[in-house]
Amino acid sequence: MTSALFSSDGAEVIRRELSPPESGEAVGADATLDDIFEIQKTVSFIKEKAARKVALQFPDDLLVCAVTIARKLEEASGAQTYILGDTSYGSCCVDEVAAEHVGAEVLVHYGPACLSPCRRLPITYVFGHKAVNVDLCAEAFQKRIPQRDSPVMVFSDVVYDHALGELETCLAASYPRAVFCKLSWLEQAPPAGEVYKFGRTFSPDLSLWPDGYSFFYVGGEGATLSNLLLTWPRCAFFSFNPVTNEARREGVHVNRALMKRYYLIEKARDARVVGILVGTLGVSDYLSALSHLKNVIHRAGKKSYLLSMGKLNPAKLANFPEVDVFVLVACPENSLLDSSDFYRPVVTPDEMELACNPAREWGGCCITDFRELLPGGPAHVEFPEINPEDAERTDVSLITGELRSLRFSSVAAEASEEPRTTLAQRNSNTTVAELGPAASFLSSRSWQGLDKALGETPVVKAVEGRRGIAIAYEDEVNG
Repeated sequence: MTSALFSSDGAEVIRRELSPPESGEAVGADATLDDIFEIQKTVSFIKEKAARKVALQFPDDLLVCAVTIARKLEEASGAQTYILGDTSYGSCCVDEVAAEHVGAEVLVHYGPACLSPCRRLPITYVFGHKAVNVDLCAEAFQKRIPQRDSPVMVFSDVVYDHALGELETCLAASYPRAVFCKLSWLEQAPPAGEVYKFGRTFSPDLSLWPDGYSFFYVGGEGATLSNLLLTWPRCAFFSFNPVTNEARREGVHVNRALMKRYYLIEKARDARVVGILVGTLGVSDYLSALSHLKNVIHRAGKKSYLLSMGKLNPAKLANFPEVDVFVLVACPENSLLDSSDFYRPVVTPDEMELACNPAREWGGCCITDFRELLPGGPAHVEFPEINPEDAERTDVSLITGELRSLRFSSVAAEASEEPRTTLAQRNSNTTVAELGPAASFLSSRSWQGLDKALGETPVVKAVEGRRGIAIAYEDEVNG
């Protein structure tokens, strides 16, 4: 077995303490481990693809089992395995780039996943089977939704999907209009009458969808539930947490969250300089989304810079104080970033387009899948043609209360860029670097670290320091 552990900080990985996954079962037993991590299913997938090199992607909390699983797969399939950990972006996304670094022919993703479509490698998912008390779940469903003829959409976290079949068997006779979602991560159009959303397919009554449906979610708090709540905020939401066996009505804080998102849209309208953050290299069409955003931002009269820096944190983004707002291109579950601790707000592609495209209107919900905004997507709205006399407009900022000037452009970003003819010498050889307008601006920035000043500081003998506490050192004279 070859272990390839990708990390931004090797020392941090050495110090990290790993705990066994909270599955409620003894993962140390071979039979249990085989069931939880679906060893036979994975071996069949590897043999079906005739793969000789297999990438195994684990989140941090499952790395404790990685070596054991890799050995089992190698013994059963004959393939060489590579363990991928500490992914460049969210662990829910498939890290195809890291897999290609080791020449992997297929990838196995373990743990929670966003199920965003990928195109580079054949992929299979192993979510793990976390325990669910189906009887208590069905009882909570009946208590929270007493109307037996109500249209209900049943979602679950991916780690509890294995229990939905049994739950459907318990409720199908009593709730004939309940629709149970099925996981799907294939890059293909769903059959007629089916809806594909967040890696799931389901067949609702399209005359009632979505506002006529209630939602029942099996799982705890997290990115998946938040994503569903903000996508369909006008629907009644109920959840059952298999860890605590508690059911509750969701949505208490949805309106507050939506108002916060609308506030970010207004901040994006005020912005003059926008930083486009690359938050994924695996989700299909992410390059098209970057190009689309660049074009929309330009036509709204704003400047944009494209930034790729892996996992985000406030310190990284604080290096760009000239940027007024950042827009994150990532999978649906990583798009709704809480940027309250950041120096500048971070918005979604949908919110950035609402701020820039005068033809777009706020619909009171969030669109977190950037693929829906691209041409041909269900939420795509063409940027309107701007007459030259109407190119400059003014309105009032809802944040500052001041007039702001909007200068729209009728020319796409790609067509408006001037030829890049500026050359800068990179070294004393014949190598030259081509600089565009954005690079020229950033090249004027400078960062200076600690200067050791070796050989410049005189050597002196050690002397005794002050004694006492700061409020009253021993050598101080009180007046």
